[in-house]
Amino acid sequence: MFVAMPGASVAETPADQLVIGFSMANVLTLDPAGAGSKEKVQITTNVYDCLVGIDPVDRAKVVPELAESWEVSEDSSSIRLHLRPDLRFASGNALTSEDVVWSLKRVITLNLAQATNFKLRGYTAENAAQNLIAVDDRTVEIRIPERTDPQIILMTLSLAGSGAILDRKVVLEHEKDGDLGTAWLATNTAGSGAFSVQRMLPNDMVILARNENYWGNPVDMKRVIMRHVPESQTQRLLLTKGDLDIAYTLSAPDLTSLEGNPDIKVTSELGNGLYYLAMSLKDPVLQKREIRQAIVKLLDFQGINDAVMRYYGVKHLSPIQIGLGGTKAGETAPDIAGAKALLAQAGYPDGLKLSLRALSEPPFDNLAVAIQGALAQGGITAEIITGGGETVYGAMRQRDFQLIVGRSGGQVSHPDGDLRSILYNPDNSDGANLSGLLSWRVSYHDDKVNKLIDDALLLTGPSQHEAYVALERQYAESAPAIQPVSQVTDSVAMRADVEGLRISPVWQTKLASVGKRR
Repeated sequence: MFVAMPGASVAETPADQLVIGFSMANVLTLDPAGAGSKEKVQITTNVYDCLVGIDPVDRAKVVPELAESWEVSEDSSSIRLHLRPDLRFASGNALTSEDVVWSLKRVITLNLAQATNFKLRGYTAENAAQNLIAVDDRTVEIRIPERTDPQIILMTLSLAGSGAILDRKVVLEHEKDGDLGTAWLATNTAGSGAFSVQRMLPNDMVILARNENYWGNPVDMKRVIMRHVPESQTQRLLLTKGDLDIAYTLSAPDLTSLEGNPDIKVTSELGNGLYYLAMSLKDPVLQKREIRQAIVKLLDFQGINDAVMRYYGVKHLSPIQIGLGGTKAGETAPDIAGAKALLAQAGYPDGLKLSLRALSEPPFDNLAVAIQGALAQGGITAEIITGGGETVYGAMRQRDFQLIVGRSGGQVSHPDGDLRSILYNPDNSDGANLSGLLSWRVSYHDDKVNKLIDDALLLTGPSQHEAYVALERQYAESAPAIQPVSQVTDSVAMRADVEGLRISPVWQTKLASVGKRR
């Protein structure tokens, strides 16, 4: 077995193995029910299947996956999905509707980050049994507890976190103290995808082995080795030498340097999510509207995007993404004098000090430095705290931070998904633990905004679009706790002989179709 270890040097990778370089710093667990970082999803989407998937070209379109067909009831109160025949997990166990229902209930019961996707649609641990039903071995009925667009429910089922279907028998064999297998699933997997995790070494590598029981088209690659290579320059050198086939997390300068290399292909696609600056409303300083307004006025969004976001994102200040109806709401030029006046009005004429957390990798680190420089012009000293996912997002989930540079994503491909992640917060108490919502993490809560979002979802056509545009405008004028800076673009460099890679617009890039032209 070929396993590319750090420091290894080979002429080229084996023809039947795919070697990928990326950062595992934010891969805290492989359990689909846990936090859904982009890097984690890049692994788990190739291990777990969902009932349905998202079309890699049209992010608003749902396509068959484990379910070959489905129908919505006439009153839009339920969806019946029909599984493909003879489905099996990587273990060889049959995949039935009982596994589907158990997997979905498990997410809700554990109440970790991915449970939020269901809770937002009215599902609870108490009503899960009556709404998630195994009609027979190949038929699942999903009842919709609150009036909503059934397409939203299908999209929720397509998410690699909340919608992943697990091998119930295997997981329960590894259950400890009623944890539903959570501890074991941190570094192991039990899915039906094109690959299964053969071995995981945190912050080192993940080895995926081809699933011989996979229901889809034949998979070319026998193994996928995903190496933790956090340094962009190292990824570039390994890719150039042929030790990597694909590099997922290259910096802009390294991507630029590869553009003219005939042995390398660089591709960029508009992706899922927003890079943002989050401001905690739990913090007594940032609770002041004038402080948040001053911070936004100090940011030169165009300049920041030009300087540090090439290949990572494109300027976008709205909470609704491009491609889902997002407009140019909130577009402003920097106003240093206006920011200083607001700081003085808030009682800080001589400036103030704040902490700014960011992952210690591009573009987060560079984005934090650019924001730090912009804030300094107005007298705000931002102490940058860098580290891994627990240092940054762990503090955010605990609602114990001041400023954070982060990246959203993973919600359904609909304006409602973006708004419910960034604006909607039905319960702002600490005990609610709605950690899947950025709004809850920053302690933003407005019942009027919640109602506007609920009402907009039930509208159709132009009236719905108008309602979303009004929400965008209102948010831009509200001194938001989460200020979008860029919409994500996914830029990947690969060896020229790699074929079949289609970048998913929602992070769920499948490797089953990838091969090598040799």
